[in-house]
Parts: sequence; structure tokens; C-alpha cells
Amino acid sequence: MNYLVARSVMKRAVAGGHYVSSCAAAAGIRALTPLDVSAASGLEARGLSMVLIGWRRMMSTAAESSSTSAVAEKDDKSKSVTRKEEKGDVVVSSYWGISRPKVTREDGTEWPWNCFMPWETYRPDLSIDLTKHHVPKTFIDKVAYRTVKLLRIPTDIFFQRRYGCRAMMLETVAGVPGMVGGMLLHLRSLRKFEQSGGWIKALLEEAENERMHLMTMVELVQPKWYERLLVLTVQGVFFNAFFVLYMLSPKLAHRIVGYLEEEAIHSYTEFLKDIDSGAIENVPAPAIAIDYWRLPKDATLKDVITVIRADEAHHRDVNHFASDIHFQGKELRDSPAPIGYH
Repeated sequence: MNYLVARSVMKRAVAGGHYVSSCAAAAGIRALTPLDVSAASGLEARGLSMVLIGWRRMMSTAAESSSTSAVAEKDDKSKSVTRKEEKGDVVVSSYWGISRPKVTREDGTEWPWNCFMPWETYRPDLSIDLTKHHVPKTFIDKVAYRTVKLLRIPTDIFFQRRYGCRAMMLETVAGVPGMVGGMLLHLRSLRKFEQSGGWIKALLEEAENERMHLMTMVELVQPKWYERLLVLTVQGVFFNAFFVLYMLSPKLAHRIVGYLEEEAIHSYTEFLKDIDSGAIENVPAPAIAIDYWRLPKDATLKDVITVIRADEAHHRDVNHFASDIHFQGKELRDSPAPIGYH
């Protein structure tokens, strides 16, 4: 009986493709003899042992194959992600349901910018009066005016008539006042449970506009390492100084910004003079400027500087207006903010 069991096991092993010793296979086809009967139990043990060995080898091979396949698949995915990143395609999980909507220009082409959207662009008002000037009358006005004039001296010495580099550096500073003012008004609104009259958005809108001036100038000017260091130093000092000033006297802070914008108008006017004289090449306008100000496709550097100067004139009027509100003993929320004045 044991012999028949061993024979059955060996047949199944052979049918399953497992390795069976030639000795056991030969024993399976001989006629039954007394000697074979006595060896049946040992043959059964050897047959079962060979089946187990074959099974283990098969499982080990399958596991190694599965592991190799998983590693290869992981490498393929890694290479695929790397290729997509090289092409600029970012692989983002959709678990949170956050995705960028498809945005197009008016002509149907794809919108290439992430830093601003078509509804944040505008056609600048070039009819604005560039010659307006707030004549300093009070003590605070005179302090603000003379402070700005003093700040202009080191700027003129360092940059001279390199107006591209000057504009690049000044725009990193010009974006600070609107952000500081908007932030402090925001905190005040939260703290006192009161509305701001739209001034939070107006000041943040100004800061964003100044930042777009910088993004445009960076496309035109490649700042050197010492100019980048100067930007870090000046912005760090100016931010903290303006923050403290706005906490102490918003009317003085806005008046200083108003006079700074008057100086910016003067600097951009000189910039345009150098373009007209040929001292500065009138290169094609950067693509980001064309989309942001809705300029014609063939716009040039002169067109860009012209619209930036108009923006600075608007900032001048807004900040002088804000300072006048404080001088009248009122708060900004008591007068309507010039939201969307661009």
C-alpha cells in the first residue's frame, strides 16, 4: 500500500513538472517485488521530499521574479516621472480635488502664466496727469519730502543713469508699503471687528502691481551679485522701518510713499529720454508685460516703461489721498478705497 502511495506521489510530481530522481521514476514502472515492498516506505519519503524541494524552488523563483518585476516597475515609474518633470509636466495627486482650470487668452491660445490671470490684467490709463505734486505745507509733509530727497542721493550715486538696474532695485522696495499697510489694516479689522472700507484690497493691489513691475524688469535686466545683495539689504531695512513708521503714524507713512512715487515718475521719465536718445536700446517688450498690460504684440521697451510710469502716478495719487484722509482726523475706512483703479 505504501508503495502505491509513493508511486502516486511521483506520478503527480512528474505531471506537475517537478524534479523526480531517476531512481524513483524507475521504481514506479517496475513490477512489484518483495524487495520493493520493503523499500516502499523509504521511497515514499524520498518522493515526498523531492516534491517539497521542487515546490520550494518554484515558490522561490516566483518570489524572485515578482520582486524583480516590482523593482523594474518602480524604476519605470521613476523614469517616467523624471521625464515628465524634465518636460515641465508636474505629477500631482488629485486626492484633494485641486487642479488648475484651463485658462486661455482672448484669441483662444493657452494662458502661460501662473503668477497672474487674465482677469487681473488691465489697460493702463495713460491720460493721468504726471506733473501733479503735493506741496509740503505741514511739518510732517516737510519731514516726508526731505526724507525722500535724502534717500534719492545714494541711489543716484550708485546707479547713475543705469535706469534698468535702478528700476529693478526700487521695485523690490516699492512693493513693501502696500503689503505692510494692507497687512496692518487686515489685522486691525480682525482685532476690532470692523470693515476696512476696501483699503486692504486697494493696498494689496498696489503691492501686487509693483511686484509685476519687478517681474517685468527682471526679464529685461540681469542683476549682478552685488546688486542682489543690495536688494536684500535695502528691502530688509526698509520693511522694518516702514512697519514701525506705519504703526506710529500712517499719515506720515502714506505721505512718504506719495513722494517716493513722485520720484519714481521722474526716474521713469529719464528712462524714456534715454530710450528716445538711443542711449538705451528700445528692445521688444517681454511677453509677461504684453499679457499683463494688454499691450500689442509688437510692443517695445518704451511702451512698457510708459505704462509703468502711469501706474506709479496712480500710486502717487492713492497714497497722497490716504494721507489727506488721516490729516483730516478720519480713518481710511471712512472714505471709499480706489479698488481697481488700475
